[in-house]
Amino acid sequence: MLSANRPNSLMQGYIAALTTVVIWAGFILISRLGGKTALTGWDIVALRLGTAALFLLPFSLRLPAGTWRNPRLWILAWVGGIIFLGFIYAGFKLAPAAHGGILLPGMQPFLVTALAWVLLGSRPDRQRLWGLLPIALGVACVAVPQITGAHHGQSTLAGDALILCASVAWAAYSVLVKKWAFDPWLLTRFVAIASALVYLPVYWLWLPRHLDQVPMSMLVLQGLYQGLGPTIIAMIMFLRAVEILGAERTGALVALVPVLAGLGAVPLLDEPLTVWLVAGLALVSLGAYLCARPPRQARATP
Repeated sequence: MLSANRPNSLMQGYIAALTTVVIWAGFILISRLGGKTALTGWDIVALRLGTAALFLLPFSLRLPAGTWRNPRLWILAWVGGIIFLGFIYAGFKLAPAAHGGILLPGMQPFLVTALAWVLLGSRPDRQRLWGLLPIALGVACVAVPQITGAHHGQSTLAGDALILCASVAWAAYSVLVKKWAFDPWLLTRFVAIASALVYLPVYWLWLPRHLDQVPMSMLVLQGLYQGLGPTIIAMIMFLRAVEILGAERTGALVALVPVLAGLGAVPLLDEPLTVWLVAGLALVSLGAYLCARPPRQARATP
């Protein structure tokens, strides 16, 4: 009976992992699509947090005692909510989606390894260090044409820098979550609602708003996709994939995100795919895959 159910369970794990990959790649594409409209980055942050908080509020009326007084949860809400979102949506106003695929999910193994070493004392093994080398080369493939002027069109260095700041914020969030070991469902609800409580009043009173300058369809797309896709659905699917496939195998599949985002931007956003970008996407995805593989001793263990 168990052996008969094993293929079905594996299939569910792969479906959950690929659903996560598609949603995360779609996050990059939809964010860049919003960045090309009159919407400000502040607008998209508000649409995401407002929608997520609205949907999660019914599930958050009875959070565990002391949740709202926990300073660590508030730090995570600031770092993984307001700071990350502010940088990433500002970056996608200026930089193409392929750059986002390289500098956001592609850079995570590199940044998480560095921050885990500093904050947790977790020294990376040799295999992981070798996996970081292609990531560094892939990022260089994006940076070199910008610095040397070998690209065509407007420079995206400012947007790339903002996306890189967002990537650092998300890596810090990931390391702190591992260090403090909060329940994922509690964290998802608190970060969304706490971020909305802090951000939305500030946005409404002081930040520039261009909501009336785009069609309603764009507002609905940004609100629903950003608020439900990466915030809630991808989180559930990712945890399901890790439960069935394990963190290493799931992480290897997540390495597809930069490639899907970069290739999807060509027909959907009419963005050029240069030789430099192709090389960067391939190298970063290879590095992410190598970093996600289990250690050699673990692969040899039955």
